[in-house]
Amino acid sequence: MSYETILVETDERGVAYLTLNQPDIHNALSPKMIYELTSAANELGNDESVRVVVLTGAGKSFCAGGDLGWMREQFEATRETRISEAMKLASMLRDLNELPKPLIGKIQGQAFGGGIGMMAVCDLAIGVDDAKFALTETRLGLIPATISPYVIARMGEGKARRVFMSGKRFDGHEAAGLDLLAKSVSSENLDATIEEEIRPYLSTAPAAVAKAKAYARSLGPVIDEAAMLRSANALADAWETPEAVEGVGAFFEKRKPNWVT
Repeated sequence: MSYETILVETDERGVAYLTLNQPDIHNALSPKMIYELTSAANELGNDESVRVVVLTGAGKSFCAGGDLGWMREQFEATRETRISEAMKLASMLRDLNELPKPLIGKIQGQAFGGGIGMMAVCDLAIGVDDAKFALTETRLGLIPATISPYVIARMGEGKARRVFMSGKRFDGHEAAGLDLLAKSVSSENLDATIEEEIRPYLSTAPAAVAKAKAYARSLGPVIDEAAMLRSANALADAWETPEAVEGVGAFFEKRKPNWVT
C-alpha cells in the first residue's frame, strides 16, 4: 500500500521502518497522517514477514503535535466533530499500542503534544540527548487528554505529573528519567543503539513475542473504548472553556494569552 504522509519500508530481516514523512511541517499529525498510520499499523500487524517495527520521523523533528490546519478546524468545530476527531487519534494510538510486533521508537528530534503520545505507545523508545520534549496543551488552555491513557501507562502518575500540567520543555536525559525514553543517546550513536535493540528480537519466536506483548498489556492499565471515549469527552470539555478560546486564539494571533505574566 502506498502512502502520502508516511513511509513504510521493510528490510530483508523483516525489520519494518515506519517513518512520519512530512518534515516540512515537523511531521505534525493531520487527519490524513492519522488515517495512514492506522492503516499501516494494521498492515504491519498482519504481515507475517515483519518481525520488528521501528517508528521514526524524517527531518529535524519526530512529531510536533497537531497540524495547525487541523487545530484551526477544531477551534471552529462542533462538540460532536471534536469528539469524533479525538476518537480517530485515540484509535490510531490504540492500534500502535496493541501492534502484535515489537514497536521501537527511534526519536531523532523534538516531540510535542501528540508526538509524546506516539512515543508512549512504543514498547521502548530511544531518543537523542538534545531533543526537546513537552506536553504543551495547557499553554493553549487545553489538556493532554487523548494521549493521556498511554502517557500515564508509560510514565506512571507520579512522574507524569512532573510535566503533564506545566508545559515545560525537557531534554532527552530528563525524558529517560521520566521513563518516556528507555535511553537517551548522542545523535551519532542513535542508529547503533536502535540496532542493539532490534537484534535480540531476530532470535525470538514471532508468535510468542506477540502473545507475551498482549499478556503484558492485559496486566497494565485498562485502555478500552470507554477510556478512549472518556478522554475524547475530556478534550471536548476543555475546548469549550474560555481559556481554550483565549489560548488557541492567542496562538493563531501570535500573541501571549492573557494569563501569561
